[in-house]
Amino acid sequence: MRIEKLIIPVRSGTTILRLYVPSAVVPLPVTVFFHGGGFCIGSLNASDNLCRLLAVHSHSIVVSVDYRLAPEAAFPAGIEDAEDCLRWISQHAATFGGDVTRLAVAGNSSGGNFAAVMAQWAHKQRIKLCHQLLLFPVTDGSCEAASYSAFAKGYFLTSDMMRWFWRNYLIDAAQAHDPRVSPLLQTDFKGLAPATIFTAEFDILRSEGEAYAITLAQANVPVWLKCWKGQIHDFTQMTDYITDANTALREAGEVLRQALYGKYQGKRV
Repeated sequence: MRIEKLIIPVRSGTTILRLYVPSAVVPLPVTVFFHGGGFCIGSLNASDNLCRLLAVHSHSIVVSVDYRLAPEAAFPAGIEDAEDCLRWISQHAATFGGDVTRLAVAGNSSGGNFAAVMAQWAHKQRIKLCHQLLLFPVTDGSCEAASYSAFAKGYFLTSDMMRWFWRNYLIDAAQAHDPRVSPLLQTDFKGLAPATIFTAEFDILRSEGEAYAITLAQANVPVWLKCWKGQIHDFTQMTDYITDANTALREAGEVLRQALYGKYQGKRV
């Protein structure tokens, strides 16, 4: 595997892309990946193993985006970086061996939020995506979903932690009603890229991930929703400790591979 660093222009200056190229034979499909961390933490390094495995299993170039973090750069700074990066990749993928006609977005946790928002944005910008892979995504800033109370404490990500992330990400609590913050609140989902959504049984974000899958399905977007039984939020980061983490990443990578190579049949919610 070849790892490459690119510095590209964005409206705030420049940012870094880290490329994971699994094969010397190009062009390859491209998966644009947004790391998790509650909008406030996380990094390219923290998601390195996840991106390596997704690149191998999907046989695509995974491009990990280094976006600005709150509270120093609150909403919409990170989303603006994501937009600029996705636009740049859609225009310049050929320069690093990518095939722009086979483009997907992916992300975990708050990165899943960014991926969902980018899928909506790309549709409006007429940037064609083959797929959106949302791992334990944040889709609703209200913090009122049923799983928030059911798994509020004792399951890794607590409701208090998530509310702290929201307070630091948003300048004004009213911004939670913006679809660029809460993609579940978008008014039109028709024509969006097919989606795969993973949730975890003991995760405060489980309900909003499921709600997003149902909403996409109601708009006739092909969706595969899978809840990983007995697992906690973002367990795919724990490949050294949890067997299901490796299994889940293999499945996620295979779904991407099918979508990017024109073989995705999908499953409905």
